[in-house]
Amino acid sequence: MKKLCIIVSSPFTLEVFLLAQIRALTGLYEVTIIVNTQNKKLLKLLNVNARLTPVPVERKIRPLRDIYTLATLFRIFRKNRFDLIHSVTPKAGLLSMLAGFMAGVPIRLHTFTGQVWGTRTGIMRFVLKAADKTTAFFASDILVDSASQRDFIVQENVLPEKKASVLANGSISGVNVVRFRPNHDLRLKVRQLYAIPPNAFVILYMSRLTRDKGAIVMAKAFAAFGAANSDAHLIVVGPDEELLRPQMRELCRLCIDRVHFVDLVHVPEEYMTCADVFCLPSYREGFGTALINAAAVGVPAIASRIYGSSDAIDDGNTGFLFEVGNIDEFVGLLHRLAGNPEMRLSMGKRARERAIGKFSEELLTSALLTFYKIRLDALN
Repeated sequence: MKKLCIIVSSPFTLEVFLLAQIRALTGLYEVTIIVNTQNKKLLKLLNVNARLTPVPVERKIRPLRDIYTLATLFRIFRKNRFDLIHSVTPKAGLLSMLAGFMAGVPIRLHTFTGQVWGTRTGIMRFVLKAADKTTAFFASDILVDSASQRDFIVQENVLPEKKASVLANGSISGVNVVRFRPNHDLRLKVRQLYAIPPNAFVILYMSRLTRDKGAIVMAKAFAAFGAANSDAHLIVVGPDEELLRPQMRELCRLCIDRVHFVDLVHVPEEYMTCADVFCLPSYREGFGTALINAAAVGVPAIASRIYGSSDAIDDGNTGFLFEVGNIDEFVGLLHRLAGNPEMRLSMGKRARERAIGKFSEELLTSALLTFYKIRLDALN
């Protein structure tokens, strides 16, 4: 039986994006999971029949710790003689592809899910971009989670076009269309939880609260839109990684009683069911998984016209795209959807149909299994 190893920095990435794929792989291969965790029962709790190897793969740049992690990965790869290693997230990719090359792992696969350097300038852009180039150089194969992102990193000379593939129609893992689906009872339940009237217009922002993810853009847009629409509510779901909540509250001070902040949740589908529109005004996205999750729930979306999001939204059909950072255009689209319930319903219906047809979890899992089989069969 072929031996595989999947490497991620965070248990969150494992739980949210990769479970269905890993469960399918464990029925075909001997699978080891390397993740930065102290919880030795993590895989058992997630109902995954694989071997867990905790390694401190951290997201932040820490030279001494990173050298130690690189050496640890090298020893693990050389000892276990994996046929294939697969990394997801930037730091995991850089360290795993280097260690895998040095250890002689034949298939070294990395998935790009967005470029941190895309919105940076100066020396940090150079350093972070160089890290991605290094990852791509030492990988034998590259997956990219959207066609537009692939075109971007090829154009930026991060990797050659022939080395990059996109599974099916894109996304890292697809959407579970049974879990993410319209649910009127949940819609009312969540609204009642926050004292939101049944007929209010609810905007949902669900992402990490960072400038790159458009948290400040969202606050500015709602400040303008909420002032003109007394029945509008904004639900902001996600961890405040850059301590932006005070600034967002100040921006929305005139309608702050209709802004609801929620920390990271494990039932995102419940919050999506209560929304009339999902918004992701980010400056960079690898694909925009949250957009297709919302689509599967039957909720139209508004997002920045950037690579990644432009794959997840069929502009004018399942939602709208606007020029990145353009508050006036963003607010105009909110007014357009708020004033047209029939448009929201028809867009939401088309969004769910598109999510089922192009981005289902089953479709993406099947595409990954096929990719693995082709590459592993070539080793024989």
